[in-house]
Amino acid sequence: MGKVTVLALRAVLGVLLAGSVFVQAVMVPLVAADVREADPELAFPRTPFLVILVLGIVTAQVVLVCVWKLVTMVRRGTVFSHAAFRYVHIVLGAVVAAALLLFALAVVLAPGEAVAPGVVLLICGAVVAALGVALIVLVLRMLLAQAVARDVEAARMRAELAEVI
Repeated sequence: MGKVTVLALRAVLGVLLAGSVFVQAVMVPLVAADVREADPELAFPRTPFLVILVLGIVTAQVVLVCVWKLVTMVRRGTVFSHAAFRYVHIVLGAVVAAALLLFALAVVLAPGEAVAPGVVLLICGAVVAALGVALIVLVLRMLLAQAVARDVEAARMRAELAEVI
């Protein structure tokens, strides 16, 4: 991976991480204030909604940090090692947690008439999409496992060849 590509990806990751911190620090309190002032007839459980919102942002931040670490490993040429699996597993767990949080949000918003049923259906579609992303990460993990196994095999064969020479 080239230096420009790594620099561009790190810039995007940095902007996304800064944006997520801004949302946590500024936007969530504003949303909490708006939810508090909402019409009581259209009320839905406010605390679970806000908790799900904050935890969802945290899952995105975890993914961003892990991708940053993996990009660092790619730049150093150490991504094909067992240390990379730790970050891939964390990303996989965070994506599944985000899917569960989205489902919990759908459950919180479903009863009553606070939101239209179509919105709940869209959130359920986002759950399926998030689980699809988790499956893609799982496939990429399997590819990483194959690459690590081949790298170990190549190192063994180089060592044997060095002994022969």
